[in-house]
Amino acid sequence: MTAIFISEVKSRSSLRKFIHLPAKIHKDHSNWVPPVYMDEWTFHNPKKNPAFGHCDTIRFLASRNGTIIGRIMGVINHKYNDLHHEKDARFSFLECFDDPEVSEALFKKIEEWAVSKGMENLVGPLAFSDKDPQGLLVEGYDEPVVISTNCNFPYQVDLVEKYGFTKKTDLVAYKIMVPEEMPEFYLKIRERAIRNNPGIKLVEPKSNKEIRSLISPVFRLVNITFKEIYGFSEMSEKEMKEFSQRYLAILHKDLIKVLKNEKDEVIAFVLGIPEISEGVKKSKGYVLPFGIFQILRAQKATKQLTLLLGAVHPDYRNAGLDTIMGVSMFESARKNNLEWMDSHLELENNTKVRAEMEKMGGVVYKKFRIFEKKI
Repeated sequence: MTAIFISEVKSRSSLRKFIHLPAKIHKDHSNWVPPVYMDEWTFHNPKKNPAFGHCDTIRFLASRNGTIIGRIMGVINHKYNDLHHEKDARFSFLECFDDPEVSEALFKKIEEWAVSKGMENLVGPLAFSDKDPQGLLVEGYDEPVVISTNCNFPYQVDLVEKYGFTKKTDLVAYKIMVPEEMPEFYLKIRERAIRNNPGIKLVEPKSNKEIRSLISPVFRLVNITFKEIYGFSEMSEKEMKEFSQRYLAILHKDLIKVLKNEKDEVIAFVLGIPEISEGVKKSKGYVLPFGIFQILRAQKATKQLTLLLGAVHPDYRNAGLDTIMGVSMFESARKNNLEWMDSHLELENNTKVRAEMEKMGGVVYKKFRIFEKKI
């Protein structure tokens, strides 16, 4: 077989090939959802993505006979490594056909690069932080794809394991049915939480201007509460702005729940959206000129609520605040004809959050795996 050629992505034309390769690999993959290409170009642009400022990165393309057949990105998040005393490089955006020679060639190039930077381990799929798509799908291949999660063929897991990677951690997604009527015990917990926290108020923004005013306080709370979560890297003000702009057009005011204390400080929040994946599929990943309308129509038609993010300040945990927000979220979901909820990804060892999901009747229906390998 003709030799595989590995080249570094250094030009706009090679980056275009990098970004659009998955569409060729997954053209017969009925469950695959393309990325929103506008967001992909922003993500891979160091001038627009502040995460490049504290990370080393490299991207490779694999080709045979002049045809692009694979890709991979390497990331070293120095801020995260320094905080956690690790020497980990990360691989992400791995895509190739079912060919061990190709995946092996890509991994070898990333390993060589990582070793040259003084790294000792290779982990992934994981990009700049846990806010980017992470892990390979290992269970639930026939389930619908959710925004900001990976969709891969089973053979891609086999290729990773064949190269010597082993499990580092799993992430699970729960499916939770929206109840027609809230269980009585939840309503009582909410009443008790409101009674025991008289200075707390529930904020449900009514305009985009009000949503924008909450962005910085919400993400500052994320920085406080997510410190111990694997893969999380503290967000700068620039990163907060970039991340929020990615989702602002598809946020649904009814599905944003924020709690403030008597000092008007944000102490808890949960953010959900009506799922947009079907709209992204119909638009083939292109928002402009007309794709945005397909995405917005998909939001109106979907029966799925997808949780994007949530947090409770450490000083207010175990006070029932999650129930206050949860009851309100389910009430809004019913009002918007949403029938079930995807929890998004939870680390397998996050027992507290998982217990809350299961208390609401949640069932694990998808599992993603982050792998590791000594280099």
